[in-house]
Amino acid sequence: MHESVAQIFLNAFLANNFVLAMFLGLCPFIGVSGKLETAAPMGAATTFVMLVASLCAYGLNLLLAYFNLEFLRLIAYIVIIASAVQLVEMVLKKYSPALFRALGIYLPLITTNCAVLGVALFQTAREYDFVQSVSFALGAGAGFTLALVLMASVRERLRLSDVPAVAQGTALSLMLAGILSLSFMGFAGLGG
Repeated sequence: MHESVAQIFLNAFLANNFVLAMFLGLCPFIGVSGKLETAAPMGAATTFVMLVASLCAYGLNLLLAYFNLEFLRLIAYIVIIASAVQLVEMVLKKYSPALFRALGIYLPLITTNCAVLGVALFQTAREYDFVQSVSFALGAGAGFTLALVLMASVRERLRLSDVPAVAQGTALSLMLAGILSLSFMGFAGLGG
């Protein structure tokens, strides 16, 4: 079955959202979603890394397949992701030191974000062409950003509410994540 570019994007964005449907990338989802001012830039940085990783993984996969070196895929993808994260870190440190400090440890942890590696591995396994790979990466990144921004918005709103002590902190974050995840189950039919 040949999926259209729009179907691939919509599927990665909503129906199979990496965070809320596949449960990949939960560390930054829980850690950075406390404030909207850090959630959106983290989503943008992760989307950029996903796009770079996707583009490089597509080309690298062709090269590895040509030389029958497919067994090197995983390590090669990790090197690509780590390099892209370094690029993002350098740019943020130079042009937005405040944001660099606000993102803290979560920025270098994009390297180990399983959602980023998942994009490269899933597109390879599904044998997407170049345009499909770009659409998949952008959809996954937009979905990741959406999940972060939704969670941050709700958490900021709840800071102004009277929440029982037993449900504050991590417990509340996990309950919110579960409710958001359940709400995204309604998009399951959109994936085709």
